Amino acid sequence: MSGISHAVFLSYASQDAEAAQKICEALRAAGIEVFLDQSELRGGDAWDQKIRREIQDCALFIPVISANTASRHEGYFRLEWDLADQRTHMMARNRAFIVPVCLDATPDAGRDVPESFQRVQWTRLPRGDTPPEFVRRIQQLLSGEASSSPTAARGVPAVASRTSSRLKPAWVAVAVALAAVAAYFIVEKPWVAKSVAFAPPQHSIAVLPFVNMSGDKEQEYFSDGLTEELLNSLAQINELQVAGHTSAFSFKGKDTDIGTIARKLNVGAVLEGSVRRSGNTVRITMQLINAVTGFHVWSHTYDRDLGDVLKLQTEIATAVAGALKVKLLEDVAAKVELGGTRNPAAFDAYLRGAKAVSSIRDTKDLTAAISAYTEAIRLDPNYALAVAARSLVLTGVALEAETAAAAREGFDKAQADARQALALAPDLAQAHLALAAVAENGTLDFTQASEAYERALALAPGNAEVLRLSGVFEALMGHFDAGVAAARRAGVLDPLARQSHSLLGRALYVARRYEEAVAAFAEVISLAPDFKSAYADRGLAYYGLGDLQRARASCETSPDYWGSQWCLAVIYDKLGRHADAEAELAKLKAAVSDAGAYQYATVYAQWGQRAKALEWLETALRLRDPGLGNLKTDSLLDSLRQEPRFQAIERELKFPS
Repeated sequence: MSGISHAVFLSYASQDAEAAQKICEALRAAGIEVFLDQSELRGGDAWDQKIRREIQDCALFIPVISANTASRHEGYFRLEWDLADQRTHMMARNRAFIVPVCLDATPDAGRDVPESFQRVQWTRLPRGDTPPEFVRRIQQLLSGEASSSPTAARGVPAVASRTSSRLKPAWVAVAVALAAVAAYFIVEKPWVAKSVAFAPPQHSIAVLPFVNMSGDKEQEYFSDGLTEELLNSLAQINELQVAGHTSAFSFKGKDTDIGTIARKLNVGAVLEGSVRRSGNTVRITMQLINAVTGFHVWSHTYDRDLGDVLKLQTEIATAVAGALKVKLLEDVAAKVELGGTRNPAAFDAYLRGAKAVSSIRDTKDLTAAISAYTEAIRLDPNYALAVAARSLVLTGVALEAETAAAAREGFDKAQADARQALALAPDLAQAHLALAAVAENGTLDFTQASEAYERALALAPGNAEVLRLSGVFEALMGHFDAGVAAARRAGVLDPLARQSHSLLGRALYVARRYEEAVAAFAEVISLAPDFKSAYADRGLAYYGLGDLQRARASCETSPDYWGSQWCLAVIYDKLGRHADAEAELAKLKAAVSDAGAYQYATVYAQWGQRAKALEWLETALRLRDPGLGNLKTDSLLDSLRQEPRFQAIERELKFPS
């Protein structure tokens, strides 16, 4: 099996995940390498290429068949089945490649199952219960000891095979060569089989940054901001899947063709256009492209006064939905215009704030965003979107404050804004998100945070930022599957965003899925090599795996960053470098003072100094340290969980169940 990514590829519908997991565990227990994608929420270029390589390289493809797969004509397992079916044709119908497993009484005939699956014998594994005979059969097939036509293992119920012919050894060699050729053209040259290789979700769209046609580079914030507002308007339509802002804007200024963009974002349509502003009037010209066929679908030019921008957003969103043949099930105007403004100057200030947020390189740069949002609110005190946006920025600033007093002041302001935004627009998702953020990190009211995240997600299920933040929170509260699933969904919507992979990595780390967390943080580093936090986060994930040398190397990448000092204080001690560990902790204390109380507690807990760890946790509680949101699930504190003082702190925090 040398050179094979995984010996077995296990393909299943999400409804059959539990049964698939049983089969996987039985095979892995026998030392068989199995690829089992448990994300459920998949898509995008990175996922697409990974899946293709795994299916091209695996020795056996096991499709898990049931009433769930028979009743569903869409789903990622369908794409996996199609890829496996293609490989059988390129391999001269090698019967040894497909090993169907059926969980129930689903028949082996019919249009729902590829023809190549029907040519071989199926094995019945009710509910995924996997007997030793089936495992031995798979081992035989992998070793080449069994016939190339996989029949049922002795004692395992099976469905009769349509054929029983087997390939001659010479044909096996030819089949392998053809498979290599197929892998090159399908994986490395995806455009060769475009209609098969690219199957984006229905009603999926990316909004590319509109070109600034004003002749003034200083107006760039306006064209970018207006693009983002239109993107958000489309995202309000639940029937549409809209690529996230960061991913869509990653192509700005690049000469990238529409097909490549669509593949990277896994969308079926792309909206592009231009903006020309003159005073309080604006002209927007746009066109909608079918990314699969490359054909033009719809275009229009709008001339409007900025005071009509809310109606314009509704008009464009409705027109695009109609062009994509989306059946609207809700009042688009009510959702798109909620929390907005009809004051041109307030709208302009809001866009300047949004540009400042999207352009930040350091938290200190957020001062410009706060000023712009404050100006928007002064011009229109009822501008709920601006109030909610300022609340989120204030929470971000408070989280990076150098003293506990500064953090408290920031959180108090953020909470006041969040409440004001909700009073102005009770159904505004951003307002609930703002309240959730300050409740989680500022007031440490985790029950309120849970309720606010839940409401924000209900109001904006297609918002990548809501999914990211709520996903990490769910994981911190111990709801690992839900948290990771939400974070993965955010990655589907915004696959090129650093924060998508960073927060997915955090959710995976909290769930103690360290190997997957390392991979997520590696993706962050590939997208943003200068993002210091990713190296510290990856170091702690390596630490969770017990790989101290890789943990050390990762955390030493940015030694002046406080997160790296925290990480190294833990790792150096485990490596026996106690003086170096003490030095790193001293650097951390000098940098963040009492704002790092929670981190100090984790360091002392890892050093085995329980009394000091508990003292710092009590200090963190007194200071309302945001880090305490990690306490319920933090592996670095496991040694303290039976301590009465620790349990008292946990009770005081009143984590939701």
